[in-house]
Amino acid sequence: MAANPKPTDSTPAFVALHRAGVPFTSHSYVHDPRADSFGMEAAAALDADPGRVYKTLMAVVDGELCVGVVPVMGSLDLKSLADALGGKRAQMADAGQAQRATGYVIGGISPIGQKKAHRTVVDRSAAQWPTIFVSGGRRGLEAEIAPDDLVRVTRAVVARIAR
Repeated sequence: MAANPKPTDSTPAFVALHRAGVPFTSHSYVHDPRADSFGMEAAAALDADPGRVYKTLMAVVDGELCVGVVPVMGSLDLKSLADALGGKRAQMADAGQAQRATGYVIGGISPIGQKKAHRTVVDRSAAQWPTIFVSGGRRGLEAEIAPDDLVRVTRAVVARIAR
């Protein structure tokens, strides 16, 4: 896997990956604004197994904004996310709050290169793949990355958080 996205694909996520020396591959596709699911759209556009494509969801655990990274065909188990972070209660973050805190738009929120580092949990299913796809920081742009590298660059906890 080569770390050589096109200069026009430069996003905070890609800048952070370059700075960390993490190898990844950039994949872009034309985003359809009528798509029902950003993640499933990415899987179809990239002709990738939906089990390898992960979405980044923002939640609030005991008052703290956190990140959950789960397969696009699943959903985030909020209780499991709270448990993984040593919290008691979790709820999904408001879309506006997520966008302001990350610097990304909904459908393009990357777990990498956010305005502020947030505690992150990656679903343990990611470990079954040599590489997975996560948002590259905008709609229609994905980063293909080894799960261990994603965990390292985000300082994530790995736990079962998907249903």
